[in-house]
Amino acid sequence: MSVKKVDLTHLRPYGDQMDDGAVQLSFTLPIPDGPRGREAARQMANSMGLSEVQVVFSQDLKENFTFFVVYGHLEKYADYTSIKAIGVEAPKMDMEQVNDYISKYVKRPVVVIGATIGTDAHTVGLDSILNMKGFHGDSGLERYKMFKVHNLGSQVSPTDLAKKIRETKADIVLISQIVTQRNIHIKNMTKLVDILEAEGLRKSVLLIAGGPRITHELAVELGYDAGFGAGSMPSEVASYIASEMAKRALSSSKER
Repeated sequence: MSVKKVDLTHLRPYGDQMDDGAVQLSFTLPIPDGPRGREAARQMANSMGLSEVQVVFSQDLKENFTFFVVYGHLEKYADYTSIKAIGVEAPKMDMEQVNDYISKYVKRPVVVIGATIGTDAHTVGLDSILNMKGFHGDSGLERYKMFKVHNLGSQVSPTDLAKKIRETKADIVLISQIVTQRNIHIKNMTKLVDILEAEGLRKSVLLIAGGPRITHELAVELGYDAGFGAGSMPSEVASYIASEMAKRALSSSKER
């Protein structure tokens, strides 16, 4: 069976056949369920540039809110060949390799502090990276023999976090931000950088951010060393830490 060659300069979603532009979209509207509501959802999808729109599902959420699922076809395309994206660059290593790498180049356990800051009380993402059980069978940093982990939990103020960094002589600071309403995650992240700069701690730590709305590009823009988004695995974070700490250790030895 022959497969149609994909034109990466005119990249579109794939549904039943190559380049058909088929997409599935879901959203909530502040209107009651019913024929008028479904027509509103169809017109809403049309206004987004979708053609052949079908409203395939609607669910009354009470209090005049309705959830819709629609199918449609997208006419617009992306030029994949021209896309440049910024991502975390680090060799992929398993737990044993990370431990060996740190032992060889850093020659001591690496101190890691993790917390959610501000009023953010969500620790699922933070715990999936730090706790021993990890995420989807990928062990968390607490299980690595060359990491000494301090999980401070939720709602830690940037000031208290800075104090803990100084007390533990932390090498790595990992913060998680889940709550993003009104861009509060950006305000919290910026405030932490400002405090670390003011207290002379910023250059001494590797500052990492994580969360569903966090990208590496955003993290770097806000003054962080790296950003890990939704679905990031503990071993990815561990590999990045090992790689960067090794670079710092080698740089420090050359300066001496």
